Amino acid sequence: MTRFRYYTASTLDGFIADPHDSLDWLFEQKHDADGPLNYDDFAAEIGALAMGATTYGWIVDHMAETGEAWSYDQPTFVFTHRRPEPIVDTVTFVSGDPGEHRETLLNAAGHRDVWVVGGGGLAGQFAAASMLDEMIVSYAPVTLGAGRPLFGLACDFELVEHGRNGAFLVSRHRVVGPRQPTPVLT
Repeated sequence: MTRFRYYTASTLDGFIADPHDSLDWLFEQKHDADGPLNYDDFAAEIGALAMGATTYGWIVDHMAETGEAWSYDQPTFVFTHRRPEPIVDTVTFVSGDPGEHRETLLNAAGHRDVWVVGGGGLAGQFAAASMLDEMIVSYAPVTLGAGRPLFGLACDFELVEHGRNGAFLVSRHRVVGPRQPTPVLT
């Protein structure tokens, strides 16, 4: 059965990028490519990607700076209100609520999983649409004080797995669901 999975890295204070959308803090950290909850094992289970426009823009800019090629073979759906030119023919731009694209994502993934690449706002939208099954986070031993938040919705999770991978505390959580607001007593 296809799962919708948010796999990301975060600082200890809950940011996935600094206020300028830089990930320099992430690339300075040591990790074990074969360690717990590693990227290669995760990526082997992915059939399609869903990402936000900011993440897509960061990847395209990073490719321009480094000369690297697009690194995903899977169909990629970028959630945006804009319509930039796709960098490769496996990229499709979509808009609206993730629920409107559920069948398209499931069909694109085949019997594999969908990776909600980022960012935290998009992951929150997937959770609000009951389309997020788990969140896997690698916490780096650094704080930023501000930036792009890890998750964009008040939500409950259940810890399923944890470990250490190099400098990272890694954890996998089952999504319980959006938190219900606590009534205010007057």
